[in-house]
Amino acid sequence: MKTVFINGLGLIGSSLARAIKTADPTIKIIAADQDSTTLEFALKKQIIDRATNKLTAAQTADFIILATPVTIIIQTLKQLAKMKLKPGVIITDVGSTKTQVMTAAKSLSANTTFIGGHPMAGSHKSGVTAGRTDLFENAFYFLIAPAVDSCQINRLKELLRATKVKWLELSAVEHDYLVGQISHLPHIIAAALVNQTQRAFDHSALGMRMAAGGFKSITRIASSDPQMWTAILKTNRAVVAAQLTEYLQELTMIKQQLLAADQTAIYNFFAAAKTSRDQLGPEKVGRVPDFYDLFVNIPDQVGAIAQITKILAQAEINLVNLHILEIREEIDGILQLIFMSQMDQYQAKEILIGNNYQVIQRK
Repeated sequence: MKTVFINGLGLIGSSLARAIKTADPTIKIIAADQDSTTLEFALKKQIIDRATNKLTAAQTADFIILATPVTIIIQTLKQLAKMKLKPGVIITDVGSTKTQVMTAAKSLSANTTFIGGHPMAGSHKSGVTAGRTDLFENAFYFLIAPAVDSCQINRLKELLRATKVKWLELSAVEHDYLVGQISHLPHIIAAALVNQTQRAFDHSALGMRMAAGGFKSITRIASSDPQMWTAILKTNRAVVAAQLTEYLQELTMIKQQLLAADQTAIYNFFAAAKTSRDQLGPEKVGRVPDFYDLFVNIPDQVGAIAQITKILAQAEINLVNLHILEIREEIDGILQLIFMSQMDQYQAKEILIGNNYQVIQRK
């Protein structure tokens, strides 16, 4: 019987546990987490087989998965280096940065194999209750494994086969630069825009309440866990600082063009961005998990929203969130429905139209 030890049962850790059990229910999963209620929930739902608050439980494991914030992963690797682990154990992590993690892993015993990992998947929800077996489906799962035998890498892939991810191997430096540009920098930009807008509306009675679809879409990731993002930026600060400098130069350029009323330059600024953005798509780069929206016109009466959710529930369509829109910025719908998958979005649209609802899908 294989034994897997998971340190951290948040969204990612609990989703991996579910996927492992889906692929092979005979695998024994031991998990540690700082929150006792998290462990109680995982045991009750049979996501794990045993709960513990001691890292020493990892000594019996065939696989060790570190699913805590990056700074904790680094500390844990140093602790594991001092333990007598099972010979041949594979240790992996799910941290959002890799250079410092790979450096810390060098202290591990020669009897162990470390494979750096990072699933590019997430949700606006967090914690063990938000975990799902299909959270990672069709998402990129980065592997950083210099000099690791392909047989060991295949063992890890086999363990996680139910995730149905797109595996991609690259170096730690390549990884940190890539995620710095497409993930870490956007989180800073979103948070800065929210903070600046909040200050701009400090003396306005309407203020943030008036924020419409465009603002909410571009700033959605600003709702992410501050503790997690503090740890991420701490371990990728040089890369992100350089990327932030380049971004500020881009803002300075458009500011100068605005002051000069340079219509051609301003047009080219937006045209270049549109061309690049329109080229993004799953058929070219593989899908990084996203959210898919529908907007529905409903009457302002008791039970209108309940009827919508009832229709979707009966069709077994997973609705992850909804918003009642007061400002509708070029969109007629008063109710915004948010789905995790494009298939759910498509099926919901067909069913709601079939029930005589006016549905708008924004591209």
